[in-house]
Amino acid sequence: MNRARSASIVVLALLGAGLLPVPSAGQVLIPEADMELVPVLLVPGWGDQAPDNLRPLRDRLVGAGWPESRVSVLAFEDPVGSNEVHALEIARAVRVLQALTGESKIDVVAHSMGGLALRQYLQFEGGRENVRRAVFLGTPHRGTVAAMLAWGEGGREMAPGSDFLTRLNEAERFPGEVEALSVRTPVDLRVIPGSSAMLPGARNVEVCCPSHNGLAEDERVFEQVHHFLIHGADGLGAPDDTIPLRGGRGG
Repeated sequence: MNRARSASIVVLALLGAGLLPVPSAGQVLIPEADMELVPVLLVPGWGDQAPDNLRPLRDRLVGAGWPESRVSVLAFEDPVGSNEVHALEIARAVRVLQALTGESKIDVVAHSMGGLALRQYLQFEGGRENVRRAVFLGTPHRGTVAAMLAWGEGGREMAPGSDFLTRLNEAERFPGEVEALSVRTPVDLRVIPGSSAMLPGARNVEVCCPSHNGLAEDERVFEQVHHFLIHGADGLGAPDDTIPLRGGRGG
């Protein structure tokens, strides 16, 4: 079997598994001049039905020049399942995107609880070797009291002071090998208190005033994300190392 046929079979299999986006018929997308845009993996939050909830973000990235083959949307097998299991699914999706694009590192944008799974991947599953930049949109890094209304293992893990969060937050700051941006909204009714959406060692940005789900759709949020993915944290302020990760139950 020749290489072209082998590659075709792999791509068809990935399309069938939902790990590769399907391009629109006749659509030609050109990256920004002289720039090879780093592939991006989009990770959904608790209970989200990907890819629909992340489609606006994906469409904005494609509109900004990312080829469709370099933007992938992950759909968790159990949308309310454990972040530890979700982290393994992220690892698998990262390997697929690396194989498809030939890139050694990718960027990841995670919404809500998906950011906890991303941190689990980066901190405990070797992900820092594969991820260049990480974006967290409304992620409850120290938990949320709204988790009392959530079900599944993921809901239990988001409760302030849970064993999962305690272990995840034992580190004083985010792993320095990966640049991080954390975006929050002051009207987030799912991350309570709102300070839980702030991550030490990251660039922490507040955008007024999309809803929690609206963080993945808001144009002003996308401007921050786009700037970060292209230019890094330059111009987004200094990392905030004053935010505690340990010792708080939703503080």
